[in-house]
Amino acid sequence: MRTHIALCLLAVSSITLAETPPQIRQAYTAEAMATDKNFSASAKRGETLFRQRFAINDKMPACTTCHTDNPAATGKHAITGKDIKPLAAQANTERFSDPAKVEKWFGRNCREVVGRLCTPAEKADVVAYLSEVR
Repeated sequence: MRTHIALCLLAVSSITLAETPPQIRQAYTAEAMATDKNFSASAKRGETLFRQRFAINDKMPACTTCHTDNPAATGKHAITGKDIKPLAAQANTERFSDPAKVEKWFGRNCREVVGRLCTPAEKADVVAYLSEVR
């Protein structure tokens, strides 16, 4: 139990210090490893989650609704029509450089699209995917 609590505290402090996509992915991976010591981030699982359609919100059934099928492209918010800068780290170097913004957008978008908060493992997978997209 003490080990679990220590790992959780380490993971939380790691995300607040992360400033690059690999650091942010590693912080989420460490947090996921608190419950699954064998966890390893997977870009393939991240892509699957990114493209999956959920039955929560008719106007935003998937991440691709606003972010397009190509995360390296500029998206458009399905409701407001506002342009959204590319999600892919290679196309937008500001993406995944501010841990507070990463948490803010995972929180908002997961609730709106998935219907719940995303797990640390899901976040690590999505960051892994968006770090590989060219």
